Amino acid sequence: MLTVDFSRFPLAPGDRVLDLGCGAGRHAFECYRRGARVVALDRNGEEIREVAKWFAAMREAGEAPAGAEATALEGDALALPFEDDSFDAVIVSEVMEHIPDDKGVLAELVRVLRPGGRIAVTVPRYGPEKVCWTLSDAYHEVEGGHIRIYRADELLARIREAGLEPYGTHHAHALHSPYWWLKCAFGVNRDGDEAALPVRAYHKLLVWDIMRKPLVTRLAERALDPVMGKSFVAYATKPHLPAAPVPGAETTVPGTATPETGTERV
Repeated sequence: MLTVDFSRFPLAPGDRVLDLGCGAGRHAFECYRRGARVVALDRNGEEIREVAKWFAAMREAGEAPAGAEATALEGDALALPFEDDSFDAVIVSEVMEHIPDDKGVLAELVRVLRPGGRIAVTVPRYGPEKVCWTLSDAYHEVEGGHIRIYRADELLARIREAGLEPYGTHHAHALHSPYWWLKCAFGVNRDGDEAALPVRAYHKLLVWDIMRKPLVTRLAERALDPVMGKSFVAYATKPHLPAAPVPGAETTVPGTATPETGTERV
């Protein structure tokens, strides 16, 4: 289940991609399949070891094209072990809402992203997330849980303040919002109880949808995403720095005449 839309976030074979807070690796695996040189980084060492095993299995099964590379790395989002301008693209999916210093994370991502590179940021959408917080304290009051809810304009403002230029947004996973509302209403830790039967039934529906991808649910989700999509997704680029002026070079304002010829330079 991908949250990032790769038609809006294109990758070229050989692109170096960082999937920050990769979790179980869903976006990292897709980047690998597309021929990228991907680094999947997470603070959870157990998940990173599992991601590394899946990378190896994909390699053995021939799921990645020639030239693709994959590395799974345990690390800190606020102190990335990479040089400046190291990556062509960065994905940070469902991570920002967990980290107190979200501005610091964005600053690190901007540092390691090359000028002209792209970043995809996804967070829980304000409306569906607010419902979850209202229904259940246990949903978010856990160690490592969600500590904030972003409004779309707030996240975009954070992105701009970091020096990035947003170029598109959308919502995703509308069919997942009711699942989390049910889970919060019946108890986030009661999946095995008889009282949580609706939660288990809806979960089976989601698994069926993910595995089969039937047209009817694809169309339904596409129609519902703008209304109740569980995730908000924003795309941005890191602008190129303006070229430094050459000492002693003539500076001419576009549209003005040069004294030698009287013609305009543009």
